[in-house]
Amino acid sequence: MGKVKIKKSDVWIDMTPMSDVMTLLLTFFMLTSTFVKNEPVKVNTPGSVSEIKVPENGVLTILVSPEKDKAGNPTGEGQVFMSIDNTDQLGATLSTMTGAFGVSLNPKQIETFKSEGTFGVPMGDLSTYLTMNASKRPQYLQTKGIPLDSIKGGMSEFQQWVDAARNVNEDIKIALKADASTPYKTVKRVMNELQDMDESHYYMITQLKQQGDE
Repeated sequence: MGKVKIKKSDVWIDMTPMSDVMTLLLTFFMLTSTFVKNEPVKVNTPGSVSEIKVPENGVLTILVSPEKDKAGNPTGEGQVFMSIDNTDQLGATLSTMTGAFGVSLNPKQIETFKSEGTFGVPMGDLSTYLTMNASKRPQYLQTKGIPLDSIKGGMSEFQQWVDAARNVNEDIKIALKADASTPYKTVKRVMNELQDMDESHYYMITQLKQQGDE
């Protein structure tokens, strides 16, 4: 008996739907992802069982880290840095501060400031900092920090930055991020500065820790 020959035919799969799905997924992740900004110092936040999440947009983040000497030992005083997630609001806040302190910046310096993830130098050093080479700015920033001392009995530079940010966006949320080893007195000082401005509602950024964890 002769063998039955099976007619061979080419199999063709339409990949167009898969391409469409991949494009949609890629677009979705690009639009919804939050990119982590570089920070001048590494901060290990303390653990907490609180599940309250910090908003993803419209946030002024205050970063407090333990200041260290050349040997890497904490000195007991924290440096204060800030970041604003909205670039337009950051630029408007900078404009308010430079106007108040009489600091003149050229367009390139302004763009450099807006592109930085975190800022934190005294206003008197701002122009010098923004003129530096990109490779030198991180090291320079680590030695500075926004001053907390009152200016002629008035607001400190730290308070003026916060006030300028609030004037630009009256609904801006404030988040405080401190290292787990930062002395409480340092964090308390920042809290007192905010309290003096009638700013008593802010988020504390911590690492989520399950109940019963050591």
